[in-house]
Amino acid sequence: FLGVGAYAHNYFVTKLGIPFPFALVMAGFVSAAVGIAFALPALRMTGIYLAIATLAFAVILDQVFSHWGSVTGGFRGVPVARPNLFGWSMATETHFYYLCLVVLILVTLGARNILRSATGRAMMAIRDSEISAQSMGIHIARTKVTAFGLSTFITGIAGGLLAHKLQFISPEAFSIILSIQLLLMIVVGGLGSLHGCFYGAIIVAFLPQFLA
Repeated sequence: FLGVGAYAHNYFVTKLGIPFPFALVMAGFVSAAVGIAFALPALRMTGIYLAIATLAFAVILDQVFSHWGSVTGGFRGVPVARPNLFGWSMATETHFYYLCLVVLILVTLGARNILRSATGRAMMAIRDSEISAQSMGIHIARTKVTAFGLSTFITGIAGGLLAHKLQFISPEAFSIILSIQLLLMIVVGGLGSLHGCFYGAIIVAFLPQFLA
């Protein structure tokens, strides 16, 4: 889903000439659409079975990235230009850092508001006990699909930013190792913890540098 967002965003900006902010949001929606399409047949899966299914889906998407040359550039990959915000080119890493920081703050505030809403409370209820949540009148399938759509929307936006960070995207950039690293960030930071995502990302990202 990170790769879907990256390729979609680059296609919107490069091929269609859509301005950066709109292309980034549209990439999120494309990733969310793919996520929802995957979530519908995967609704009955939980735990390790869902993890295996998502890994299988990643292998399928890797083949799509490799062979859909007109959009993804295939194995050759595609270059990604510097982000241009309404005529202001972010030529330095510092500019891009602050752009990512603004997006991060907006996404975090949005996630916090969702968790405090009825939808967020329904998601937490399903996480704790599906049977109890269903007995309270919560629509299990719809809430799960919503959760998957929201998470893949955010992942698509992250993919668009990652494309600009790498400045060149190819199928090799979205490997299983990257998936494991992202999952490790969540596990280390604490499942179900919004601020834990930050702690986990800091530890996983900086620990190899620190050990080196």
